[in-house]
Amino acid sequence: MKKTLYDLTKDEWNTLFPIELVDHNPNWKSLYQDEKERILNTVGSEKILRIEHFGSSSIPSIKSKPYIDLMIEIPKELLFNEDLINQFTQLGYSHFVVPARENIEAYSSFGKGYNLEGANEQIFHIHMCPKDNIMWQQIDFRDYLNANPDRAKAYENLKIELATKYKNDRGSYVLGKTDFVNETLEIIKQHNLS
Repeated sequence: MKKTLYDLTKDEWNTLFPIELVDHNPNWKSLYQDEKERILNTVGSEKILRIEHFGSSSIPSIKSKPYIDLMIEIPKELLFNEDLINQFTQLGYSHFVVPARENIEAYSSFGKGYNLEGANEQIFHIHMCPKDNIMWQQIDFRDYLNANPDRAKAYENLKIELATKYKNDRGSYVLGKTDFVNETLEIIKQHNLS
């Protein structure tokens, strides 16, 4: 039987999809726009309230994994809605529930383009939640780095260091960025207060 993403162990994920940072690709913006249109045309704007491109591929001045990250706002009552999840499945996405942790409420995540046969496909990640989920602070983080090149460069340097150290350990790579992200969000908060 053919393996699916759901069958992969953590080690298999890390081996099949290592952390690799590449120079910014100007095409990422149009890949995002095209995918946004596909989603809105299939799912509709009654269910999809907002779609944003976030993550490092939305910050032109830094290296990034060549993934397109999308943040999608939905009404609270549609969180984990089966019909909605099925519409994304029809678009080629696999659905995962991101469990609640620390101060982040549980939300839906989707992935597409993870080819288990090794063929190179464009990978898309979706984080889908209502607007009151703290995940939406990632948009503030993106905007701050785009407006502050020195902070963006510091983030890039940290990512390069982590990618070298944790090439086959996605969890440690992500955790290694947490303090920097939280510090940046605190800077944004202080800036907004003044």
